[in-house]
Amino acid sequence: MILGACGLDCEKCSARIATLNNDNALREETAKEWSIEYNFPCTPEMINCTGCMEEGVKVGHCNDCETRKCVTEKNIDNCKACDVFPCESQKNFMGAVPEIKTNFGL
Repeated sequence: MILGACGLDCEKCSARIATLNNDNALREETAKEWSIEYNFPCTPEMINCTGCMEEGVKVGHCNDCETRKCVTEKNIDNCKACDVFPCESQKNFMGAVPEIKTNFGL
């Protein structure tokens, strides 16, 4: 499992899978899904990411994510390694995305 800063499993992310496999069909499918899910005009060209905390390209939000910036500034692997885990932001995120608790072993 490759965890992003927030605890999402990057190995399951369709953007990362499409990038690593250079899968344009998956990029198109993901762009359509994300356009609907996030109410944002996502294009297949935007679907490129090697993983939140991995070297390489980041997909839109992952590049600008406040959680990723916080983890990077603190020089830790992910939120669970933080002295104030779970902060309010992480509590809210875990409430919206319950799989994160499992990914963090909670």
